[in-house]
Amino acid sequence: MHARLPLRLMRAAAFSAVCVMLAALGHLAAGGSGPAPWAMATGTTTVTALAVLLAGRERSTATISVALSAMQLFLHELFAYGDPSGISLTAHPHGLGEGLGMLVAHLTATLITGWWLARGEAALWALLRAAGGRLGAALRLLPCPVAPALPARTAVPAVVPAPARAALRHTVSRRGPPLPAR
Repeated sequence: MHARLPLRLMRAAAFSAVCVMLAALGHLAAGGSGPAPWAMATGTTTVTALAVLLAGRERSTATISVALSAMQLFLHELFAYGDPSGISLTAHPHGLGEGLGMLVAHLTATLITGWWLARGEAALWALLRAAGGRLGAALRLLPCPVAPALPARTAVPAVVPAPARAALRHTVSRRGPPLPAR
């Protein structure tokens, strides 16, 4: 089952809202200042565009978790780009233990959120399949509307130029099915 554009946009909006808010709240909880408005707008636009591309059909828990992890990494770096606190994965001012704790916290939150989104995804597709089956059965009971008859068209005789008739007068066409194999 493939999703049409309205459903794709709805699913992409839900994914991007959860993804961007998780990253923004995680950034604030880690001691950073709030993400700049341009960073929030850029992050939301990018995540939504990628989510629309991926929202064409049902996705597995692993696919959702991997996409969410990649987007979280992107958003983490985007939000840290202009942050005066300097919170970033590439240049942490604190030791390895604190950096490892931040990484574990990010991965835990991302995996839990990915699982949560995957359960919602499975519930949505189950609901659509059930509704589609019931709607399909109900629509089959309705009488099919008859299309209006088109006005009769007058046939225009095909005029073959005289030179072509003369050239094809003695041509024999014996095209047919191939001979059976022996």
